[in-house]
Amino acid sequence: MAGILKNSSQRVPGIDVLRGFCIIAVVVHHTNLRLRLDKAPLGKLLGPHVNGVLFWSGYYGVRVFFVISGFLIAGWSLKRWGTLDKLDLRQFYSMRFARIVPCLLALLLVLSVLHLTRAPQFVIHRPHQSLPRALFAALTFHSNWLEGKTGYLPAGWDVLWSLSVEEVFYIFFPLVCRTLRKQALVILLLGAFLVIGPFARTVIQSDPWVDYSYFSCMDGIALGCLAAMLANKISFGRKANLALLVSGTSLFLLVEVFRGVQARLGLYKVGLDVSVLQLGVALLIIALQQRFEQGASAGHWWTGWLRWFGRNSYEVYLTHMLVVWPMVGIYFRIPQSSNLQPLWFVAITALTGLLGFAVARFYSEPLNGKLRRKLVPTKARPALQAATN
Repeated sequence: MAGILKNSSQRVPGIDVLRGFCIIAVVVHHTNLRLRLDKAPLGKLLGPHVNGVLFWSGYYGVRVFFVISGFLIAGWSLKRWGTLDKLDLRQFYSMRFARIVPCLLALLLVLSVLHLTRAPQFVIHRPHQSLPRALFAALTFHSNWLEGKTGYLPAGWDVLWSLSVEEVFYIFFPLVCRTLRKQALVILLLGAFLVIGPFARTVIQSDPWVDYSYFSCMDGIALGCLAAMLANKISFGRKANLALLVSGTSLFLLVEVFRGVQARLGLYKVGLDVSVLQLGVALLIIALQQRFEQGASAGHWWTGWLRWFGRNSYEVYLTHMLVVWPMVGIYFRIPQSSNLQPLWFVAITALTGLLGFAVARFYSEPLNGKLRRKLVPTKARPALQAATN
């Protein structure tokens, strides 16, 4: 089967590098919201453009995660069942439950304790918000809707908005594939998300719903699914993969780095900045996967730390505010030169990685394996690792 990893337990180093970049961008973004490096000497020296690229890229980072998520889940489904219409509902939902729920429940327990003990920055206090309401929203995957209606939740809870978008998509994805059956109809429906996404990002005016709504975000996941379906059908040659790699990287850099150019093109005004970014990522990950299969990319020693972050990106994403807020509190309580601020960014990012690694190594991965062995029939286990997202 073209384009799908022969050994489904293998990870594509290039995709893990991309995930590592994105999770670090999210952590740095959330740190910068509190410490504002642009006000420090180094930030002033770098200037507004470089500051924007280095320290305000978390939004785009999450959008990249959506594409990667769709690519990995659809790719695993095609590897396991051959076609999406043969997708096994029990196995699919069991895999998602084992991967997502244990870490989510642990986080909700910690956040509930922090709220009840009145820990600074972790108390739910806005009108029409409460601990039971936040828990219900998180467990039924509509935290994004709750924030869209009532305003931002405390930062430890706020990260759950993207999980809500993803899991609602994956609740319906296998049902739609089994119902429509014909691949052309599935492609047509996924393509509809690509059209609706920019429209939703343009028409919706309320903050944060403009960025958090289902239709504003699901085009990225749908594009990832379409990319996996294309990679499954066509095995690109080395030259074609190089063209995909260059094209994808160029589109990614256009939106992420050359923001002045894309602003002059007016992409943001019509909601297409995210679409262009996501298209670039889709092309990029097709090339990265197929080049890996062809033996052209086995990872490099100097990207090891990024791959490490990428492998633990889910755990880092869910737990990083448990590090950011305490560290920010310590920062403001210690008299020091603002020249030391960059070191705090490095320290905070490193600690979020260590916490995410510890959670993955000693909690989520062992429990993930145990749940899969219990929930998934023995004959279905060879492709377990590929479902890890």
